[in-house]
Parts: sequence; C-alpha cells; structure tokens
Amino acid sequence: MLSVLTVFIICYFIGAIPSSLWTGKIFFGVDIREHGSGNAGATNTFRILGWKAGTGVLLFDFGKGLLCTTIIYKLAYQIGSGPVAFYSGWEVEPMLLIISGMGAVIGHMFPVYARFSGGKGAATACGMLYGIEPISISISLAIFLILMFSTRYVSLGSIMAAIAYPLSQVILRYGAGWDIDGSIILFSTAIALGIVIKHKGNIRRLLQGNENRINSFKPSKGRLNKNEPVT
Repeated sequence: MLSVLTVFIICYFIGAIPSSLWTGKIFFGVDIREHGSGNAGATNTFRILGWKAGTGVLLFDFGKGLLCTTIIYKLAYQIGSGPVAFYSGWEVEPMLLIISGMGAVIGHMFPVYARFSGGKGAATACGMLYGIEPISISISLAIFLILMFSTRYVSLGSIMAAIAYPLSQVILRYGAGWDIDGSIILFSTAIALGIVIKHKGNIRRLLQGNENRINSFKPSKGRLNKNEPVT
C-alpha cells in the first residue's frame, strides 16, 4: 500500500509541473492564465505565446503522462515489499498503471505549484494513455486531427477524442479479442469524463456558436509577439 501511495504522490508532483505557466513567466513575463481563454494549457500557449512555446509545452505535458506510465510506476516494485492489489480480482500491473496515470493527470489539472489552477489535462492524459495502451489512443489522436483540421475547433477535437478512447478499447477487447484489462477501460472512461467536464466552458461556447477557432494552420507567432492586444 505504501509503495502504491508513494508512486501516486510522485506522479502527482510530476504532473503538477505547470509548463505553460512557467514558460510564460520565465520567457515572456506573463501569466498565461490572464490571457486568451485563461487556460494553463498548450492550446492557449500556442495562441498567446506562439508555436515554439506551444510546441514545447505540448511535448512537456505529453511527456509527463508518458513518463509516469512507462517508468515511474515501476518504482513501486522497489519500495518496501512492493505493490499489492487493492482486491484479489485486480491485477497489480494494470492497477499501478492506472494509479500512476491518475496521479499525473490530477496533478496537471490541479497543480500544487500553481494554486491548483491547471490545464484541462488532454495532453497529459494522451501521454499517459499512450503508455498504457497505444493503439486506441492513436485512434483518438487521428479523430482529434481530423476534427481540428476540418472544423478548426481544437476543443471539439479534444472532446470527441476523449470520448472515442474508451469506446475504441471496448471494440478492441470485445470485437477484436484484444487482451485489455477491464479496469483500464473503466479508468479510461473516468479520464474521458473528466476531460469532457473540464471542457464544459468550451461545450457551452460551441453550442452558442462563439467558441474560438483556429484562423490559420500556419505556425502561430502568438498574439504577444505580434503586438496585438491580448484578451
């Protein structure tokens, strides 16, 4: 139990690193949460600070989730007597992956370093889910890219990609016979629900027809770099 809790805490603190906030403050002297959508995530960083900062934040946030579900979770086997499943029907490996991933995503959404005001968790969840099961998340990534380029709504792509992830796992398990633990499907469903809830403001704006859209897919220089007023 101690080893599992320790790994969860480590993953939380890794996930809580607010890359967009620190990038804005260190390199641009701004708090990204005070501009654009007010979200401390990669999309708002692209919009406000430009493609270089946005790409760095995206890769860093993705890496937080991937790191926790490929390397950090293994530390549990080195702590004390090692991990023990919470109940007899839950295998240790899926349990560790889920708990590690939860720590990273929760940390990103509610970072202790930034007064618990974080991003929506899409990039970190994507990295975490790649570490757990890469095929179904690749399907979700394809859905995200198709919707983003066809509708120019990043939020719509993120929401639909999140919903598609557990659904594709169900299809792979029961339709194609893939060995995907049921607990991972339940966990993926919970993460998808959390991402959708964090996008509730975007959903409202989508329904009202005033959600922010990508004006151009050319590398963004950022509003600050173009000396445009930032709202």
